Amino acid sequence: MAAAAWVCALVLLAGCGGPFPQSAVNPASDLATDLQKLFEGILWWAIGVFVLVEGALLVAIFRFRSGKGEDEERAEPRHLHGNTMLELAWTLAPALVLVFIAVPTMTTIWKVDRPTEDPNALIVEVTGHQWWWEFRYPESGVVTANELHIPVGRTVDFRLQSADVIHSFWFPRLAGKRDVIPGRENHLWFAADSVGRFTGQCAEFCGLSHALMKMEVVVSTPEDFQAWLEAQAQPAPALQAAAAQDTAADTVAVAPDSTLLRTVTEGQQMLMSKGCIACHRIDGTPAQGVLGPDLSHVGSRRTIAAGILENNHENLVRWMANPVAVKPGAKMPNLQLTDEELQTLAAYLGSLE
Repeated sequence: MAAAAWVCALVLLAGCGGPFPQSAVNPASDLATDLQKLFEGILWWAIGVFVLVEGALLVAIFRFRSGKGEDEERAEPRHLHGNTMLELAWTLAPALVLVFIAVPTMTTIWKVDRPTEDPNALIVEVTGHQWWWEFRYPESGVVTANELHIPVGRTVDFRLQSADVIHSFWFPRLAGKRDVIPGRENHLWFAADSVGRFTGQCAEFCGLSHALMKMEVVVSTPEDFQAWLEAQAQPAPALQAAAAQDTAADTVAVAPDSTLLRTVTEGQQMLMSKGCIACHRIDGTPAQGVLGPDLSHVGSRRTIAAGILENNHENLVRWMANPVAVKPGAKMPNLQLTDEELQTLAAYLGSLE
């Protein structure tokens, strides 16, 4: 018994270790808080029912068990036709418990399922792809992938749709799951109450790399979010810097083979010539593809390949060299690039901040 108690204690303590970045019981938004309160209310009712039922069972086991040394033959117990009060009690009590659970449940469902009524809500259009997420801010024209930015304290109205199969949009600490269905627009809204980074993922099996379809939301102050939005609406800084150096070279004899200008020029020309523009968009360039993630500011993102690789030069090379080896079933083809081409493209993409 002592050994069993120690094992149970260790198992219970193991659940307190953390960290749990995708714990739904650590809410960080108004919607997640409403869901957590509902879960807690149901939990207390469940505990109450458990204690009563198991308590009655234990009383029956110990109160009416046979004592040591008693004869095996015992007098037959008295037969009872029934007990009306007891029968009414065990019928009405569960019904009342279900009512106390159903009322807050239905109230919460009606609240979270209807579209937001906040006229100042930030609209974000979300499109699920195999296997990455696209985020559009229609009011500013900004498009990004896998990394979502929102301001703290402001309601965000997500308008969800799919480009291929059924996905499920889920940030556990911020909201419940919401299906993303082809040919249909679903809605989800919440207002984050904490600044920070929160991870999410697709929660509906959608193909070979379903488990590798991650995303991240960056919740920042309204001022920082506005600065990010304005920066994302502009061409990538590397393009601006290259254009500035090109202009300066015409007026003050700046060396035309400067490192920045050479990297940007060669990388951009290579990206245009290798077929990348058929799928990807880079603002301010002829690359205007819509099938793959928008790369206008890919250098500013913390991760690549839908959250499974840290965004650095080595991982950019690794991803472009053989996408399917990193993410099975990836739609991005292997272009059979040489090592020199991979290094140049990775340097160019990394400069697009």
